[in-house]
Amino acid sequence: MATPSPLPPTVNLWVVLTESKRIINAHSRHLLALSLLFLLPISFSITVYPSISRLIVNQSSPYHTNFSLLTSHNDIDPNTVLLLLIAYIVFVTVFNLLSIGSITYSVFQGFYGRPVKLISAVKSSFTSFLPLLATLVASNSIVFAILLILALAAFSLTRVIELIVPALCEYWILAWGVVVVESSYGLTPLKRSGSLVKGMESVSLSMIVVFSIAQSSLVWISNVTASDIGNGGKLWTNAVFVVQIVITSALLTVLMLYNLAGSTVMYMYCKTVQGELAREIAEEFAREYVSFPFDDAKVPHVVSVAYNG
Repeated sequence: MATPSPLPPTVNLWVVLTESKRIINAHSRHLLALSLLFLLPISFSITVYPSISRLIVNQSSPYHTNFSLLTSHNDIDPNTVLLLLIAYIVFVTVFNLLSIGSITYSVFQGFYGRPVKLISAVKSSFTSFLPLLATLVASNSIVFAILLILALAAFSLTRVIELIVPALCEYWILAWGVVVVESSYGLTPLKRSGSLVKGMESVSLSMIVVFSIAQSSLVWISNVTASDIGNGGKLWTNAVFVVQIVITSALLTVLMLYNLAGSTVMYMYCKTVQGELAREIAEEFAREYVSFPFDDAKVPHVVSVAYNG
């Protein structure tokens, strides 16, 4: 019979990131491979897209009348800009969903101390793709509907919009983990995430704020750099610009990896706080001894579930 496990210590952003770092370090090669496959293309495209779009838009400027890096025509076709934007959105969305499926699965397995395999992780990314896409469409539809209603109601509700959207994100932060681990999709993982996050809103908000600021800063750097593209396209041949692209892409990849890992770890902690994890461990690891790591501000300790044969 399983002995009840005590509640974990106060979970905060530092606890989540520390546990995420432990899992990433334990499976560094595996997660590095997944990052190179799925996260690096996203990071590179986010870093390079502003520069490419500005190059295209500036084709008709005096700097590009004699030479163009991407095209020999001075007249810009609006369809080209639109198609480039659509391709960029589709590319980022596809790789983002694939990365969520594979990395969430890997971190979930690593949290339990199970072996992680690249083939299984890649398979999970494709298996979870459609459920993740359905959940993405559902969440974006809700946000769009709320924004549309509030926009139609009155322009003075801008402040309300600014408060509501982050609040939704705060409660939906675990939705991707729910989709991958619990095989649900659409509105179900959004509701499930909201119920799990209760009592952990401050941690959720902290994660959103920290990673949003960090990632936005890198994207801002890319946009600022891209604003200098008008100098005859010379910036593309500048070694400093190339180094900036590489560094920004690498840092953005690491941030995205830790963001996904942190969300998955927080999903596990929320299940523990809700009393669900001990029951699942009892069902899966009957007659075994399972250690569950937690770190507080002073001394590392474990929450254990023991089973008597």
